[in-house]
Amino acid sequence: MKGLTLAELQQLPATVDLLTAARALGLGRTKAYELAKKGKFPCRVIRVGVAYLVPTAELLKLLGVEPQSGGKP
Repeated sequence: MKGLTLAELQQLPATVDLLTAARALGLGRTKAYELAKKGKFPCRVIRVGVAYLVPTAELLKLLGVEPQSGGKP
């Protein structure tokens, strides 16, 4: 999977799907779901029905990126 650029990361909404978070962390689809199901994904995962969502601010913090105020770079 191709990684996300800093600009792409900063434009993400309040939550992102598990695969977007996995892509940013360099994880494959299978590994991401395996970790999420075991509660061992590198950052918090919110399960809504069958969907897994990751808070964008926590993902950015894990990656060492500060979210920009106002949402625009």
